[in-house]
Amino acid sequence: MTNSNFLKKFKVGLWTLAIVILLIAAKFFIHAWGFEFFSLNALFTSAIAGAIFIMGFLLAGIIADYKEAEKIPAELRSSLENIWEEGKFFNRDKKGFDLEKLKASLLMVIQNFFKGLGHEGDHYKLEPCIESVNELSESFTQMEKLGMPPNYIVRLEGEQAALRRNILRVYHIQRTQFLPSAHVLAESLALGIVMLLLFVKTEGSPESIVLFGFISYLFLYIRQLIRTLETPFRQDHKTLDDVSLFLLREFEKKLAR
Repeated sequence: MTNSNFLKKFKVGLWTLAIVILLIAAKFFIHAWGFEFFSLNALFTSAIAGAIFIMGFLLAGIIADYKEAEKIPAELRSSLENIWEEGKFFNRDKKGFDLEKLKASLLMVIQNFFKGLGHEGDHYKLEPCIESVNELSESFTQMEKLGMPPNYIVRLEGEQAALRRNILRVYHIQRTQFLPSAHVLAESLALGIVMLLLFVKTEGSPESIVLFGFISYLFLYIRQLIRTLETPFRQDHKTLDDVSLFLLREFEKKLAR
């Protein structure tokens, strides 16, 4: 694994660890200056347990959506492959068919998809990609005029509809937030618990500092993980938590050859 991939893999953990180190330093000074005024009791521990349960519930829902999102690249690749293979076989019998135009249209679909999900498209602007999918109809019309059977045309249009549907699914995922009110609740719980821990009375022993750091790390990590997984298609982002699009990159290279 390269250093770049290592940093991407542990980006959330390293970011959280840096924040926790600052919080530990703040906790040390708060204890030294006598600003701790919350007493540790059973109600406080119950609040921590309840916060963990709620954040875990929200994270479980987001992970379910993330697993669904992971299926989309394979479905996109399948539709693109089917259209390309049909075009190649049709071109063998009908030399008048403009295969290069079909290839260019498919490449444009992929390139606009990557641009829309990259920094250039703010990770969600897929309208040009949808337009590229619609332009495939020109090649299908030419196939029909050159004598392709109607059932084959219907099948190609079905693949085009599947492309459009999956790209719109990605667009919807990137533009919307999973349960916004629950997201605000998770943010409030994570930050609230950490702030309470900062001012709860402790002995100032190494064990209490380690325990404070561990609990803070847990809540802040879950908070950051939720924010990361809510937009799973973030190309050019410095993390490995985005949905991999290697299937589409492979197909792009295949068409380019």
